[in-house]
Amino acid sequence: MANKITIIGAGQVGSTVAYALTLRQLASEIVIIDIVKDKAMGEAMDIRQGTPFIGPVNVRDGDYEDAKGSDIVIFTSGVGRKPGQSRLDLTQTNVDIAKSVIPIITKACPNALYVIVANPVDILTYQFIKTSGIPASRIFGTGTMLDTARFRARIAETYKVCQENVHGYVFGEHGDSSFVPWSLANIGSIPVDAYASSYTGKDVLPSFNKDDVEDYIRKSGGIIIAAKKCTNYGIGVTTATLVEALNYSTDSVLTISSMLNGEYGISDVCLSIPTVVGCNGIKGHLATPLTDAEIASLKHSADCLKDVIKQVQF
Repeated sequence: MANKITIIGAGQVGSTVAYALTLRQLASEIVIIDIVKDKAMGEAMDIRQGTPFIGPVNVRDGDYEDAKGSDIVIFTSGVGRKPGQSRLDLTQTNVDIAKSVIPIITKACPNALYVIVANPVDILTYQFIKTSGIPASRIFGTGTMLDTARFRARIAETYKVCQENVHGYVFGEHGDSSFVPWSLANIGSIPVDAYASSYTGKDVLPSFNKDDVEDYIRKSGGIIIAAKKCTNYGIGVTTATLVEALNYSTDSVLTISSMLNGEYGISDVCLSIPTVVGCNGIKGHLATPLTDAEIASLKHSADCLKDVIKQVQF
């Protein structure tokens, strides 16, 4: 697979993304850039020395000049969340970091696809689109892909079924105003609400509280950060999954953060709804049928993000 990926940021997230990409052999060349050059060098060297057991992936550190020719640029730079801190608390600090990087990286890689991972991901995706000059179809964030994975994992744990049999999404902000459109959620084509009553086996299946599930999704990141000071594995494999979708001509439907242009009456904000994405970036959104209450939740999430955008200096 002859493609080149640049990762900006060699912290816990950036280095784990690089490792996940290498394990899945999703690039032939990976360049890691960080303001702390020794950190980028050490992470690249550590990963590269394992490639004899993986495959021919050239992982190296470099500068922005070395990013030239990249097919995909992954932005992970920024200050990480501290215990008890919301993603939005990081906003101005990480916006300022992105502000210093955007003109340099877009000059080096004007034709790349841009994947935003740093938080708050929806705000930074919006910033990249508004200030970079790169078409919006080529800029998107990981959005609620990780939230969606957490949702599917939680339902799978509850009913002890394979995660791949659980279908459903988390919509909106990657943050406190996210929500699950339960009208879309199913296990093996059976609506989640009806799964237990549809089951004819001997086991007694548990019930669950939808609010508890959504609360679990929203608080998972904070719980992990309180326990180990960062989150990296979940977002690492999430980013690798998005990159894999970008490597194929067959399109995928993913809840990535991108600019909405009138879907559900929402415009000029980046958040997550099912989006058709492939090797050339975003092809379009899917205006999935939602209940009135779910549409109201999505608009509330958009309004929360717009309130933050008004307070930020891009």
